[in-house]
Amino acid sequence: MSTDSSAYDRRVVWSWATYDFANSSFTTLIVTFIYATFFTGVIAENDIEGTRQWSLAVTVTAILVALLSPYVGAIADRGGYRKRFLGVTTAICVLGSVALFFPMPGEIWFALITFTLANVAFEMANVFYNAFLPDITPPSRIGRVSGYGWGLGYLGGLLCLFVALLLFVQPEVPAFGLSKETYAHVRATNVLVAVWYALFAIPLFLFVPEKKRPPLPREGSVLGAATRQFAQTFREIRQYRQVFWLLVARLLYNDGLITIFAFGGIYAQGTFGFSTEDVIVFGIALNVAAGLGALAFGVIDDRIGGKRTIMISLVGLLAATVLATFAPNATWFWVAAVLVGLLIGPNQSASRSLLGRFIPPAKENEFYGFFAFSGKATAFLGPFLFGALTEAFGTQRAGVAAVAAFFVVGAVLLLRVDEEEGVAVAQRPPEAILSEAE
Repeated sequence: MSTDSSAYDRRVVWSWATYDFANSSFTTLIVTFIYATFFTGVIAENDIEGTRQWSLAVTVTAILVALLSPYVGAIADRGGYRKRFLGVTTAICVLGSVALFFPMPGEIWFALITFTLANVAFEMANVFYNAFLPDITPPSRIGRVSGYGWGLGYLGGLLCLFVALLLFVQPEVPAFGLSKETYAHVRATNVLVAVWYALFAIPLFLFVPEKKRPPLPREGSVLGAATRQFAQTFREIRQYRQVFWLLVARLLYNDGLITIFAFGGIYAQGTFGFSTEDVIVFGIALNVAAGLGALAFGVIDDRIGGKRTIMISLVGLLAATVLATFAPNATWFWVAAVLVGLLIGPNQSASRSLLGRFIPPAKENEFYGFFAFSGKATAFLGPFLFGALTEAFGTQRAGVAAVAAFFVVGAVLLLRVDEEEGVAVAQRPPEAILSEAE
């Protein structure tokens, strides 16, 4: 991690944060609001069956990312491939977004497989993107820089939704004369995502440098070195106690966040009767709240610490989830949704920055690979329970109720994290930590 303010380059920081502005179009329009509801409401047989099938795709994504991210992160660390891997995964996600234009009503597996491939690429890209964070900012600013990224991300999602609303979804005659009878005006939003993502990802590749890694021994290959490093880090990470407890806590509370992202629009449509246009307006409001929350709490994070910031967000998210579960009408659901928006950004931003404070030198990709693992290893539980409980009780409210448990357990586990110790240990060589543990 950078250790002084002289290492802070504004152009580099904002070029890095602009990538969040770019890729949030995918999560906002495809994962959460437009394509998710289009799939369940149009491509699938009905809302209940579509919810179950969508939860299956999100679950498969979580399992694949959990299995791949730590090891691929180790390869990126050892080979110096961070930016290269980021470019490949970005391209796959962009192309997958374009491909989502083509599935028509009834073409369920075409849609699900394409979405899953694009979603896996998106999640893997975030591993390499996040790994730049400790390199581009000193510890005293890491909270707000992470907040800049999340804030710009929500702004990007908001603006992309706004463009989708004005050009494709709302007009009587959609842009380019797209047919509403074939749902081309809704399907075209996937192409908008692809163009948006590709265009605004460019500054990172142009202006954010990648640290050079020491050359490998002649007899060693990148894969061999990565395998040895992965095995060593897997042993070491148990000695980084604060990293361990942060990742275990995130293992649970992030399940709640994933479920909200995957099913927020679906819940609004299925339980409160939101139309596609209503869901987009709902998404815009959430992004405004989330962007403001991420930016404001980024400064608070640097002042009170990442752990306290995460804990505040979890308490608020728990309250909002309970309110959303029992909301008697759309008005109360809106209140819960705005509260979720204000706190979900700070939770994600502070989690990313807190890990950045705990990472030992030269292992950013790998530790953020474990970060992705912690966000995905049990991430199938939330979507699975949402789908299963919705089907079992015949109401989506039962699925939302399961989200609250993830926030409670995650908060209890987070209490074990000692932020000061984690920061101190990150500055010491792994050999010293391992010898003390022995």
